[in-house]
Amino acid sequence: MSTGEIRRSGGAIARVQASDGSIPWFPGGHTDAWDHVENAMALLVAGERAAAERAYAWLALTQRDDGSWPMKVVDGAIVDPITDANMVAYIAVGVWHHWRVTGDEAFVLRSWPTVERALDRVVAMQLPFGGIAWAAGADGRIADSALVTGSSSIHHALLCGAALAQLLGHSRPTWLSAAGRLGHALRVHEDRFDPRERYSMDWYYPVLGGAVRGADAARRIAGRWEDFVVPDLGVRCVSDRPWVTGAETCELALSLHAIGDDRTAIDLVESMQHLRDADGSYWTGYVFADGLRWPAECSTWTAAAVILAVDALSETTGGAGVFRGDGLPDAPEEYGDCGCAA
Repeated sequence: MSTGEIRRSGGAIARVQASDGSIPWFPGGHTDAWDHVENAMALLVAGERAAAERAYAWLALTQRDDGSWPMKVVDGAIVDPITDANMVAYIAVGVWHHWRVTGDEAFVLRSWPTVERALDRVVAMQLPFGGIAWAAGADGRIADSALVTGSSSIHHALLCGAALAQLLGHSRPTWLSAAGRLGHALRVHEDRFDPRERYSMDWYYPVLGGAVRGADAARRIAGRWEDFVVPDLGVRCVSDRPWVTGAETCELALSLHAIGDDRTAIDLVESMQHLRDADGSYWTGYVFADGLRWPAECSTWTAAAVILAVDALSETTGGAGVFRGDGLPDAPEEYGDCGCAA
């Protein structure tokens, strides 16, 4: 993709951004903290730095006292107050990405209190076996189950948070310890997470989040390739539906890039360009059995996933290595109550 095409896609995201800085899924849709951060990262790559920093300012302004954000906000009103741990953690990835692109330490200093409160909240939601509880209710009660996709993303966020702490001269060993227990659970005890095998994200996210790498990652990707990848179209969201989605396709490309398979990753990003609209936005998905784009929306986070994948594969900005784990500390090998320590 050309620089002009990337800028048009960034502009498509910026046009959806509300005056308060929030970035909903589409005009009139809801905002959640995870997709909001992904959009902010893509805006920065696309040259929309002011819009990206307005997005982070919105997060600082709307963070709740316990460090979390509600699951859904529409036009400034909370429509779902549940705390999703993965959504809360992702600000650490965004701020680390911003630093890698801009080198702006003042921005990191401004953002640090927000990141710190968010990750402390997430670590408090770690379950005894090492997974992170996927949610907490409005009453504060923590769920008793964890999800592979969310926990994998949190693993990445904890390492990004630890890197930010090191940058600012702080020490957060509890975050690294939590990442160590979480990584072990994802590698060795996937059966303890809620089963979601039909979702492609559960397939590739342990690789994307850095918990599984090397030969184990290559075997994991190869093991279900034919279940999810549709040649020349992209990646199925779920294995049992004739529906490819652009964001999942680009996230798989980022996963492959993280383990060194750029050629296949580039093919994947090329394969989903049929979802691109003339204004640079991207349709969410395509039902190939019916020849229809569905749902009938262009989602900001799909455009964001494309921008981030192209940036990584082209090595255009300093944020290109964020999903490879460049500059991140190693998590120690630690154990929960799984019995492996014995």
